[in-house]
Amino acid sequence: MIRANNLFYRIIKTAGGYVFAVIILIVVSPLILFLSILIFLTGGWPVIYSQKRTGLNGKSFSIYKFRSLRQGTSEGIQLISDRADPRITKTGKVMRKYRLDEIPNFINVLKGEMSVVGPRPEQEYFIEKIIHRNPEYTELLKVKPGVTSWGEVKFGYASDVDQMAERLEYDLYYLKHRSLGFDVKILLETVWIVFKGRGI
Repeated sequence: MIRANNLFYRIIKTAGGYVFAVIILIVVSPLILFLSILIFLTGGWPVIYSQKRTGLNGKSFSIYKFRSLRQGTSEGIQLISDRADPRITKTGKVMRKYRLDEIPNFINVLKGEMSVVGPRPEQEYFIEKIIHRNPEYTELLKVKPGVTSWGEVKFGYASDVDQMAERLEYDLYYLKHRSLGFDVKILLETVWIVFKGRGI
């Protein structure tokens, strides 16, 4: 089994991530165009929004997503959206159900800010609160955040700090057992979740 401390794993993780991101963005380009037009026609600009998240070594970066909330409502800091959030548009509900809103995350992969697989990045505001509950969260900042994660596959979206702390246990498990095979398993389970429409 190719573990995380293996040089080959790190090369495959990085190079493979770039290749995977390019392939995904090319393959789903018609969907990207369709969603962009749909979001614009039903809610105006912006189609894609950015939000500050904390990544590798605690460095801040802008994560990209398709806008799923109504125009004029904030998707900024200290706001967590769940499936019952009245700000979510009809298009946004469908995108979140199939995790289509996260397609622009692959731009972050190409920029070297994220990996395809890794702990999901959080806002600094929430990180401080999670660390207060479990200081081990700092271990997550030693790797690049991911488009998908073991925590997101097994637990799902977290809508409050309590759930973030609970999901953390899955991400810490991932850090201790990282391998090429584990990453592939997470990708396959993510595809199944998307296919079943169990994104949120």
